[in-house]
Amino acid sequence: METSVVTQSASKTQIYNQAARLLIEEKQSSEQAIQSLISTGVDELEATTAVEDLHGQIIAAKKKHAEKDMLYGALWCVGGTVATLANIGFIFWGAIVFGGIQFFRGVINHTSAK
Repeated sequence: METSVVTQSASKTQIYNQAARLLIEEKQSSEQAIQSLISTGVDELEATTAVEDLHGQIIAAKKKHAEKDMLYGALWCVGGTVATLANIGFIFWGAIVFGGIQFFRGVINHTSAK
C-alpha cells in the first residue's frame, strides 16, 4: 500500500511538472494544456485539476509582482517629488519619471493578470 502512495505522489508531481512546462515555457492556454495532458494519457480530471491549480498560482504570482511594482514605483515617484519640492538645488526627474512608469506598469500588469 505504501508503494502505491509513493507512485501516485510521483505521478501527480510529474503531471504538475508537465502542466507547468506547458503553461509557462510553451505559453499554452489552460484549455490547450489540458488537451495536451489528456493526449499523453493523463486522466481528464487530473489534467484539469493540475492546470487550474497552477493557473491560479501563476495569476497570484503575477499580481504579487505587479503590487510590488506599484509600491516601489510610488515610493520612487513620491520620494523624487518630495526631494525636488524640498528645494535642495536639484530636480529629481529620473526618480519621478522612473517611479511613475514603474507604478503604472504595475497597475496595468495587475489588472491584466489572467
